[in-house]
Amino acid sequence: MSITRYMKNFFRYKNLLFELVKKNIKLKYRRSYLGILWTLIEPLLTMMVLTLVFGTFFGNDDPQYPVYILCGRLLYTFFSSASKAGLKSISGNAAMIKKVYVPKYIYVLSSVISNFVTFLISLIVLVGVGAVLKVEPSFYIIQAIVPLLILFVFTLGLGMILATLNVFFRDIEYIWTVATMLVMYASAIFYQTERIINTGNGWVFNINPVYMCISNFRDAVLYAQPMNMHYCLTSAVVAVITLIFGAVLFYKEQDKFILYV
Repeated sequence: MSITRYMKNFFRYKNLLFELVKKNIKLKYRRSYLGILWTLIEPLLTMMVLTLVFGTFFGNDDPQYPVYILCGRLLYTFFSSASKAGLKSISGNAAMIKKVYVPKYIYVLSSVISNFVTFLISLIVLVGVGAVLKVEPSFYIIQAIVPLLILFVFTLGLGMILATLNVFFRDIEYIWTVATMLVMYASAIFYQTERIINTGNGWVFNINPVYMCISNFRDAVLYAQPMNMHYCLTSAVVAVITLIFGAVLFYKEQDKFILYV
């Protein structure tokens, strides 16, 4: 019965959610001359720099290496930017929270969705680079949606946890900046995993759901092969647990937000 009530409440505020998503996207590019085009240019420039450094200088002669980088970079950028936006979503909307009643999870959800929309737009770059470098799409490309959905759920749950903690402990923002940098280096964005596994440090990938999503996305888009089901199931379970924990924590503490924001 309570689930039905929550669903009705969600659909009641669906228009507000849509407006908040639009607002977040507009604010992100408000002072940019390039606007939404920067969503396409930034990953392309980053890919070129990383390819030059880790490809040319370190002797990686794989002609499709730029696609390898781009797959990892795009997914990590979504995770990083969306989790940081979710972290600030409650404290950043303090004025509205104090004046108008809105289900507070709407702010976290809109922050993650707006970054996901931006991410989907940036996939245009991946399609273009893949076409230029002759990456042939296969039937397995359909499965790419699975790691993307898992990463979305995981990021949303994490965003709710971070948003809750940030209301009471503002240092969380700085701690999370360092944490996302660690996640980046543990997600094999610009290096091949074989060398790390051979050193006995492959366990890093087995505890990192972000890497698992990136790896399965690469399998679907770049390597035209089935997903690693162990990675798929493990990351899905972690994502669902994170979302449930985040939702419970958020719901339990949300009535106190107004006293601290």
